[in-house]
Amino acid sequence: MPDLIASLEAAHARYRQAAAQMEDPAIITSPRYQEVLREHARLGRVIEPFLRWRGLADEAAAARALAADPEMRDLAAEAEAEARAKDAAAADQLEAIKGLLVTGDATGERSAILEIRAGTGGDEASLFAGDLARMYTMWCTRHGLRLEPMSVQEGERGGFKEAIFLVKGGGAYALLRYESGGHRVQRVPATEAQGRIHTSAATVAVMPEAEEADVTINPADLEFSTYRASGAGGQHVNKTESAVRILHRPSGVVVTCQEERSQLANREKAMRWLRARLYEAEQERLARERAQMRKDQVGSGDRSDRIRTYNFPQNRITDHRINWTGYSLDRYIGGECDELHRAMIEDAKVRFLASWDGSL
Repeated sequence: MPDLIASLEAAHARYRQAAAQMEDPAIITSPRYQEVLREHARLGRVIEPFLRWRGLADEAAAARALAADPEMRDLAAEAEAEARAKDAAAADQLEAIKGLLVTGDATGERSAILEIRAGTGGDEASLFAGDLARMYTMWCTRHGLRLEPMSVQEGERGGFKEAIFLVKGGGAYALLRYESGGHRVQRVPATEAQGRIHTSAATVAVMPEAEEADVTINPADLEFSTYRASGAGGQHVNKTESAVRILHRPSGVVVTCQEERSQLANREKAMRWLRARLYEAEQERLARERAQMRKDQVGSGDRSDRIRTYNFPQNRITDHRINWTGYSLDRYIGGECDELHRAMIEDAKVRFLASWDGSL
């Protein structure tokens, strides 16, 4: 593994350079200004805790020097205790920095597109998709994020056949990035007279919201159509063609939005969703190419068909990717998801540092 401190020192130099460029009139008026702002903000998430680590390390060194001073023997024990406390705090800070290396990439601070779809299981799958939507809504709200519906199809007996949300706020993608995949539920449906446990599923996809600079879309490649919105949403839905459908011809990607009252607002949301879909597709293509180049000797280990199981009779939740099990499913479904999220970060941190090339 590369020298973490040396990499952070180099990143600190780039951070100071970006700060100086932000005050340079030539940069402020150039197209590069937004790029410099993003670089400064991205590095700042790591550099600020790094400076705290360096301060703690300096204080620990000063305390050890005091403990070793023959003329200060009466303070030696107190100074040694202070040095140990500062060393422990510095170690904790360094672990936090390692976590930020995993979650603090350029896309982590972005808003996110959250897609939830009912899978196998009929009405029970739709109800489960509804449970997931409420769970994510409460979890994101706890972190100061806001969910805006983009496209919603309700189930016949409640829940959702499909629910697409724009999750707005800094760090939305970093919070939700590990939720993509197949979610399986085991429970007794309310309509089950025999008390038998049924298994159903839903799928979740999370994408960082793409900025216009990330994706080049040729307007000639887009096919727009409008239609009258349907389902819940007020009386206006059947009176005006406010719903928008966009087809991106080269990729075949189709997005729709009908949740807003105006066609213009639906068109804007649909374009944000389209950019995110195209950006995610390109990132997946690049990831597949990198994975092929690495030729992973132990296989991909892909369990995206079932990343997590929610067992209601046993109040148990299991994440199969990291072999994590908790017996507080009721709290988790209630939006208290931080414990599993921290476990996911710890697992990602180990894997990240094992293959890290030292770049920040």
